[in-house]
Amino acid sequence: MTGLAALLGLCVGSFLNVVVWRLPRGESLIWPGSHCPRCGQSLPWYHNLPVLSWLLLRGRCGFCHGKISSRYPLLELLNAGLWVLLSLPGVGRLGHPDPLLNLLAGGLLLGFLLPLALIDLDSLRLPEPLCRWGLITGLALAAGLGAMQGLGASLLIFHGMAAVVGLLSFEAVSALAEKALGTPALGLGDAKLAALLGAWLGLEGLAVACGLAVFGGALFGVVGRISGKLGPRQPFPFGPFLVLGGLLSWLACDQFWGLLIGTPGQIL
Repeated sequence: MTGLAALLGLCVGSFLNVVVWRLPRGESLIWPGSHCPRCGQSLPWYHNLPVLSWLLLRGRCGFCHGKISSRYPLLELLNAGLWVLLSLPGVGRLGHPDPLLNLLAGGLLLGFLLPLALIDLDSLRLPEPLCRWGLITGLALAAGLGAMQGLGASLLIFHGMAAVVGLLSFEAVSALAEKALGTPALGLGDAKLAALLGAWLGLEGLAVACGLAVFGGALFGVVGRISGKLGPRQPFPFGPFLVLGGLLSWLACDQFWGLLIGTPGQIL
């Protein structure tokens, strides 16, 4: 299972690089095939092997010798490492006895969250299509899991409520901040990402993810202001902190919830 997780993580990570590059530019994720963005040359399969091709080509295009960012293999390695972590027994919020199903569900969530974090870092925006399809997929998974466990539509309702709570609470915070400070504290994309997390994690998981995100964002802001890296009211992306909180919540929600309220959490 560990080897399968690592291999799948590398391959999916290679596709996530395509998503991060093409989606903000409005390009198709499927057509044309892999090509060098500088010279436009189509890349053969042996130039597309995750990590290995980048190392063999020494980080340069095999045709025009333009530099290839090291972020490509780093994202592939990060995704592979997280897939391996998701393959460990007892890890993941799905709570299903089939380890492969747990792995694929967690990997699918990663497939939405990692591109969102990187695109937000690059452009201070969270693409609506990723948030929308991540929300729909999370609700579909909740509906399917509820049917498998004989819970009917109750699990879907719980996760749908969590998505609504995430969306409305972030929109309310942004509106109140705009009224008090004259500028929104959060973007609409953050609210949509919170809705996505609610659909996947439920109310407890969403609370843990948002708590971790607020703590991480506040710490980053304080350190940035003290060090002079951030100016007064200078915006910085909050999406990556929500993504990190969401991933930690998926991996160990019950443990974090227990720290918050002093009792073990339950999967909802």
